Amino acid sequence: MTEAEPIIDLLQDALITGVILTLPPLLMALIVGLLVSIFQSITSIQEQTLVFIPKILAVSLTLILFTPWIVASLIDFTIRVFEIIPKILY
Repeated sequence: MTEAEPIIDLLQDALITGVILTLPPLLMALIVGLLVSIFQSITSIQEQTLVFIPKILAVSLTLILFTPWIVASLIDFTIRVFEIIPKILY
């Protein structure tokens, strides 16, 4: 095991954790944006700002609903970071 392996593992874990934690709000924004775009196509409404309020509400609701899971995941990641620190230092 080289000196860089724990650091590389930590960075890889941080990137994966970040991607996983951002997926729910991003997917919700994508779904709501798609639904509003379909609605605009069906009704021939060409208002560009119509999509912002539903997206903001959907992402806010998603963040509220997923906050316990996000916090638990961040706590687990922080614990893993503190477990890796002695391996990096010694």
